[in-house]
Amino acid sequence: MHPLKHLSAALLTCTLTFAAAQQAPRVYTDADYAQAEKFMPYNTNPLVMHAVENPTWLADGRFWYRDTGAKGNTFMLVDPAKSAKAPAFDQAKLASAMNALALSKKTISPDHLPITNFELKDADKTVLTTLAGKRISCDLAGDGVCKELDPKEAGAPKTGRRGKAMGGVDVSPDGKKAAFIRDWNLWLRDLPTGKETQLTTDGIPNYGYATDNAGWSHSDNPILVWSPDSKHIATFQQDQRKTGELYLTNVTNGHPTLTTLKYPLVGDKDVTMIERVVINLEGKDSDKSKLVRLKMAPDQHRSTLCDDISCRGGSGWDDVQWSSDSKNLAFVSTSRDHRQEWMRIANPATGEIREVMGETAPKFFESGNDKVNWHYLAATNELLWFSERDGWGHLYLYDTNTGKLKTQITHGNWNVTQVLVVDEKARVIYFRGVGKDPNEDPYFQKYYRVDFTGDNLALLTPERGDHTVTPSPDNHYFVDTWSTPTDPQVTVVRDFTGKIAVSVAHEDITRLKATGWIPPVQIMVKARDNDTNIYGLLFRPTNFTTDGHYPIINHVYPGPQTGSCGSRSFSAAHGDMQSLAELGFIVVCIDGMGTPYRSKAFHEFYAHDLGDDTIPDQIAGMKDLSTRYPWIDMDKIGIYGHSGGGNATASAMFHFPDFFKVGIAESGNHDNRNYEDDWAEKWAGLEIKNPDGTSNYDSQANQNWAKNLKGHLLLAHGTMDDNVPPTNTLLVVDALIKANKDFDLLMIPNVHHGYAEASQYMTRRRWDYFIRYLAGATPPHEYKMKDYAAVQAAMSGNGPSDNETADPQP
Repeated sequence: MHPLKHLSAALLTCTLTFAAAQQAPRVYTDADYAQAEKFMPYNTNPLVMHAVENPTWLADGRFWYRDTGAKGNTFMLVDPAKSAKAPAFDQAKLASAMNALALSKKTISPDHLPITNFELKDADKTVLTTLAGKRISCDLAGDGVCKELDPKEAGAPKTGRRGKAMGGVDVSPDGKKAAFIRDWNLWLRDLPTGKETQLTTDGIPNYGYATDNAGWSHSDNPILVWSPDSKHIATFQQDQRKTGELYLTNVTNGHPTLTTLKYPLVGDKDVTMIERVVINLEGKDSDKSKLVRLKMAPDQHRSTLCDDISCRGGSGWDDVQWSSDSKNLAFVSTSRDHRQEWMRIANPATGEIREVMGETAPKFFESGNDKVNWHYLAATNELLWFSERDGWGHLYLYDTNTGKLKTQITHGNWNVTQVLVVDEKARVIYFRGVGKDPNEDPYFQKYYRVDFTGDNLALLTPERGDHTVTPSPDNHYFVDTWSTPTDPQVTVVRDFTGKIAVSVAHEDITRLKATGWIPPVQIMVKARDNDTNIYGLLFRPTNFTTDGHYPIINHVYPGPQTGSCGSRSFSAAHGDMQSLAELGFIVVCIDGMGTPYRSKAFHEFYAHDLGDDTIPDQIAGMKDLSTRYPWIDMDKIGIYGHSGGGNATASAMFHFPDFFKVGIAESGNHDNRNYEDDWAEKWAGLEIKNPDGTSNYDSQANQNWAKNLKGHLLLAHGTMDDNVPPTNTLLVVDALIKANKDFDLLMIPNVHHGYAEASQYMTRRRWDYFIRYLAGATPPHEYKMKDYAAVQAAMSGNGPSDNETADPQP
């Protein structure tokens, strides 16, 4: 052979070898996954110092919060009137005294006190709190000594920082009585003496008093509202005798245990109903009572806001409000489909009711955003009402004597979101709102005040960002914490005019940034109509380069009660989105049309058509991004989500099989006819069955479209899921098998809607799946993520604790 031919052959061999090497799939290592795991919440959150969450006001006008430092936590006490801030107590002395009491199974560290709530007495020298489920009093005046309190001297069990009923009891305003459920009846405990009195006697299984059971959500806490004078209880007798049941069995050796829950479904003829009652306590020791049934037909088990009669899950009932003199009871009834509301006032002594006003919405009615906003103003015979009737969320003032509208208080193309204070004497309303400044992110919440007349609207929190506000009980001050997705928290105390009284804290992310952490990118893209602006977040690898070519993954939650991205406040981690990005992806979340906090038209965009799932907006948004950023590989698109996001993921894979290549659908409500009635009938409407057997719910049922699957789909579900029953996923599995489709399935034994100890395993499998099928690479073999117990300890902020029965972290 000619020498040049030898040389050409050698060069060709080298070229082919080099090309093969270049095209060889990447093999990920444990070190790659460890780098990604650095940015999980349990690793990033502890690196953020001096965040302020859940400030708790005391009766004397001071408040406390837990400050996180490099060594642990310090409980800080702030006195706005004196512009003073200092540690609430000597933590070393308190820890020593707690250890000496020997109630805890573990040694208590001064920097990680197992405290979530406390009181101060005796000039702040005595701390009352809970340890290992026991009420204790700690005298810190001398060397420090704690003692366990006798139940008779322990006083009322304190509520959590958001007013939750604790330990299955609801304490009266005067702190002397506690109502609780026993054997389907309501009982009363006199706290000073411990004496118990049965208030109702005709409660029977599934027809009991004050029971908290919405099917998907349930607890032992009573749902009721005490009158201000502690002499009356407003509650209901809940009728679930004909309500359908959900059956779940555990995975075990031998015979399984059957769990049976009352769980109404869409279209059921018989659903849960309530019969409203008032219990009037009589006698010096409240040992006598009179039950009065309100003179009306049974009411739907509904709320003006959420898919439960109590939006705080057995810890409050916001759609029932007493007059300040305890002589009248106001409440709002909601229709089964959430389209109609009736505001009524009852006489608690006679049960007589009168209807004041009502409202009907074309698609669905809501009384606010994450908070019921109507207020009964009995002293002036007025009603503060929230409505989206003009296309935006605004406040209206009604006359409760005539039922007539007096005035619309707020106006404009923006939303009132949460009414926090109603000053009836000064006739001023303080509220959070969004979208008023067209130059800011429309999801940034600000705090405002306005007169009852609609005059003197004023912004009290002018700084750019998302503001979380906690007013003092007397409304003289409020704690204001603001941040953005890229800028950490600043916390101050302001007076009621908005003037800063005390600087409290600046969140420090120095240690977080030292890990190489980078914030997400706030994005604005066009929706499917190529006109509406929609917003979200974009996550990149920390070693990102514009010369790269990155597959893109969409983290989706379609709502309609919330969106994909959540709060616009600062967060060190957003689930595992940054971790996924760290593995070589671009990850986005986009709040598409059909989600809240924008106009009413925006929110109800796909109402009664849940098969939409905002997916056309997710597609439009990613396409818009790709025109700006050539480093996004639009040939490799993945999607994942949990619950509603699991439903949307499967929907995306079935309806747009040529666009989405890989999907991971976790615990999805794939056919809302197999989900709880309240949620689905609000957003999709009542089911209408046609003579041919079809239904207006057919289009949202993912199993009907499973035959279209082309890409890789992983379905996951917990076998004991009592929120979204596992049959939702199995319906899709059945359809995929019948369509002869390849797919992957992970049924996690004995876990509920969240995966608990299996969460780490699910996360690792999620990463593996995208690495293998979207990146076309090989994941490390069975990478071991951080132990679940260590994750829980890191996320609690308190360190290890055996204080499981103490006041829970809100």
